[in-house]
Amino acid sequence: MLRIGAKLIRAARIGGSALSDFRSPPRFLSYNNNNNDVNTGFKTNPVALQMINYALSLARGQKTDESYAQAQLVLEQCHSTQSDESAKGLVLLTMSTLFSERGNFADAIQKLQKIQELGLSSLAVRVAASEALAGLYLESYQDDASSATADMCLQLLETIRLEIGGGGSEFLEARAKALKGLVELVHGNVESAQSFFEGAQGDKGCIGNVALSYGEFLHCMRDFQMARELYQKAMQDVSESKDFTDSQSLSACNMNLEELLLGATCALGQLEAHLGNFDDAEEILTAALKKAEERFGNYHPKVGIILTCIALMYRHKAAMERSSSLLIQEGLYRRAIEVLKAPPMEIEGVEAKMSRRDILALARGGYAETLIVQQNRKSEGEKMKQWAETAWTNHRLSLAEALEPSESSAKVAVIDTRISRIL
Repeated sequence: MLRIGAKLIRAARIGGSALSDFRSPPRFLSYNNNNNDVNTGFKTNPVALQMINYALSLARGQKTDESYAQAQLVLEQCHSTQSDESAKGLVLLTMSTLFSERGNFADAIQKLQKIQELGLSSLAVRVAASEALAGLYLESYQDDASSATADMCLQLLETIRLEIGGGGSEFLEARAKALKGLVELVHGNVESAQSFFEGAQGDKGCIGNVALSYGEFLHCMRDFQMARELYQKAMQDVSESKDFTDSQSLSACNMNLEELLLGATCALGQLEAHLGNFDDAEEILTAALKKAEERFGNYHPKVGIILTCIALMYRHKAAMERSSSLLIQEGLYRRAIEVLKAPPMEIEGVEAKMSRRDILALARGGYAETLIVQQNRKSEGEKMKQWAETAWTNHRLSLAEALEPSESSAKVAVIDTRISRIL
């Protein structure tokens, strides 16, 4: 494996004749090697790109701890040979993505923070790093840090705009605003979130993560039709990404294109359930579940999150149709709780910084409701409900409101699979 890295490096020195020996890049990281616009683009050594894509293929082909470790060695070797700051930034983005895929947020965050120190790295790389960094902070419940990161990204773009003009940075500005809007929405600051999303619909930068985050905001505000259009747009944007030459969609970690597609699919499924279109909801959420299982494996927490969404869909369906699906709900909740790696019931609440704690509380809260109506399991259900209420920390709505079918509630809970949070 290290000999392959050395071969690529030698190729860079003698003209790149070995490049054709390696596979084309995976779909869900986009690196631009053509655009060198002062604001948005970057131009880097093609061999660095080839090593990055080889490392991604190596890690994701086998999906083992060893394959990921070998990929990191390739990337470390690539990083050490680069003199260009943007190339170094791309390598660090890739390293952070692979660390985050294995649940190693600390090392992923450390790599992203290094990019912030690369003052000459392209603006597209730095915005992608800020977006990913804030995303990981949100997923790990470091909410103050997520807000500070989003603010720094906005300030960076404002400084660039004032010093050298806008010149092609509109897409990056839209991403920075949408990132801050998402952070504010997670924090429960709806009015503040709205101020960052205002005008986004008509902005040409309303693509990808911008479209998804804005759609989630509208979904929370019960503007279902517009939210649906944005979810579908986000999904289409990913499907039309046929190559890797667009710096506008450069992304990493839980905000990369694959996570975007999964998040938009799951959000659309939730929306159809809230509208009472349960056949469509079931089809879409099942597709999202299949994507998550294929991408992460059957026991990854993202699978547990989508199972929770499907269980909630059946809960809403039973309430609206005045039917019962207790056995189906119970099975889904139980499986979701297992995959989410819930702590024992004897441990009250959840550790302050545990990822996915609100989703776990939602799953256990829904499960508790299926038990309470069964006389012989009522006490078990009451205990589980109390645990869930203690663990719940969402700023915008209570656990009961999150579980309530949408037609009888003024608030709607939307689960964002990218950051594993309830909006």
